[in-house]
Amino acid sequence: MRVLVIDGMGGGVGKAVIERLRAAGMPCDLHAVGTNAAATGAMLKAGADRAATGENAAVYACARADCIVGAVGIALADAMLGEITPRMAQAVAQSPAPKVLIPTAQCNALIVGLTEKPLAQYIDELPGLLQKLAARL
Repeated sequence: MRVLVIDGMGGGVGKAVIERLRAAGMPCDLHAVGTNAAATGAMLKAGADRAATGENAAVYACARADCIVGAVGIALADAMLGEITPRMAQAVAQSPAPKVLIPTAQCNALIVGLTEKPLAQYIDELPGLLQKLAARL
């Protein structure tokens, strides 16, 4: 399974996601796309198999991913202080891949019915969720 992790700003969420999936021994090909070089570098250091930077890389990778993971802002145009371009958000939204969106306060999006937890707890839930997704693919 090809899991695409998208992140921006400093890449902290993407880095934590990749580290957690690696620690869980997930049998997947981890691809990372950063909106900037710092985010891409952080995800590469965390153990991404492949990585690229920028809008076109995000559009290209979304079309080829089996699953897309990132903060909820990756599907919202102009999120992450404008680093998520409308074209990037559209590529995420239109990809046929399942999206695993992690709620974060920085994205200014409130999700009704969601139990508020620390970011680390949401990330800890990812391996089990991706295993369920992989079984369906």
